[in-house]
Amino acid sequence: MSEKDVTRKLAAWISACRIDDIPQSVRDEGVRTFFNWMGCAVGGARHETVDRALAGITPFAGRPQATVIGRGEKLDVPNTALINGISSHVLDYDDTHLKTIIHPAGPVASALLAVAEYRPVSGRDFLEALILGVEVECRIGNAVYPDHYDRGWHITGTAGVFGAAAAVGRLIGLDELRMTWALGIAATQASGLREMFGTMCKSFHPGSAAKNGALAAFLAEAGFDSSLQGIEAPRGFANVLSTKQDYAEILDGLGTRWEAGLNSYKPFACGIVIHPAIDGCQQLREELGDDVNRITAVKLRTHPLVLELTGKRTPKTGLETKFSVFHAAACALLRGDGSPTAFTDEAATAPEIIALRDRVDATSDASVHEASVHITVELSDGRTIEKWVEHAIGSLDRPLGNEQLARKFAHQSELVVGPAVTAELMELCWALPILPDAGEIARASVPAAARRAAE
Repeated sequence: MSEKDVTRKLAAWISACRIDDIPQSVRDEGVRTFFNWMGCAVGGARHETVDRALAGITPFAGRPQATVIGRGEKLDVPNTALINGISSHVLDYDDTHLKTIIHPAGPVASALLAVAEYRPVSGRDFLEALILGVEVECRIGNAVYPDHYDRGWHITGTAGVFGAAAAVGRLIGLDELRMTWALGIAATQASGLREMFGTMCKSFHPGSAAKNGALAAFLAEAGFDSSLQGIEAPRGFANVLSTKQDYAEILDGLGTRWEAGLNSYKPFACGIVIHPAIDGCQQLREELGDDVNRITAVKLRTHPLVLELTGKRTPKTGLETKFSVFHAAACALLRGDGSPTAFTDEAATAPEIIALRDRVDATSDASVHEASVHITVELSDGRTIEKWVEHAIGSLDRPLGNEQLARKFAHQSELVVGPAVTAELMELCWALPILPDAGEIARASVPAAARRAAE
């Protein structure tokens, strides 16, 4: 394969692929991906991060074209994509492509749903574009991971902009040349730094990728050109942002090997590498009962990436706790909680959690898989209890079923928009492939009070 035609060949495939070419199992996973994303976007809609983003953006936003999910405000399409991307990721509860740690839906679905209100499309066409966008970002992520991530790039932002550009480009019918331009325009906007983890900027990354990817597609549609080798050129995305460039991961098996069918969904609202520890600590809590109050020490043996990503020993805010394996273990043992309520400012400063957190120790062991953990709990009566978690709940080996996804959706959404709107939203999301107007889902997410105020 020539290294000079990667972007063009990928663009040609995006432009030519149709939903009938996509296996039913991948389409079903696409619906699950969208369903999970919507629950997370509504769940995060009233987070302080979203409030502050709206306050900063609204004075400069253009014509009201699309709905801010779970709220009711309307902004122009690019800024709606930005806000919805922030909202969907701020709880760190969204989907994960485990091979790359990309959160695929945030950039792609946030861009698509904003566009779908501006240019109405069927649910079938929306689903087609969603799957193609997810496929593109995950394949590009595969080509540069883990070197790219190890350098400090937040891969959801950097690869996500390609997914959003591909998805919106497919939705608006870009031909091969314009799709190639769109990918190039996306490439020159790829960004997101891991330094920002634990701050509001982490959720800004998928939002920015959604906005910039949508802009890339619309610029290309208008004839705004770019390099035709935005991904593979010597000074293109893959060579500038990574020391690894495996272009076969991008092009091999297009249409037969589907990364979009490998998505996973979080049962816990934090960094994915903490999930085994939470799972194991919740199991220990069930076994110990009241004896959790007699714990004198907790020892975790984990993969080195766990401490690299989530080694915050003394988190001060809810956002920081999402990157503290020490906090997560203590909260799971004391409260049995791994949902968004475990990662709030209140939980970060709770004296009983801090006291147990200070008794948690973690050591890196390269022989332990990223999806596994070994936990040892010592009690004041001298007992020692061990727990080995090989695959955490929510992994591909122990995936969440549709009923579990529905409970997760309701648990988040009902707190923001109430039970009635939540029920309507869930029904619409499951029915995505047969909806005549996909934009109906965004409008249905508006709380009842906001609907009445707009009438």
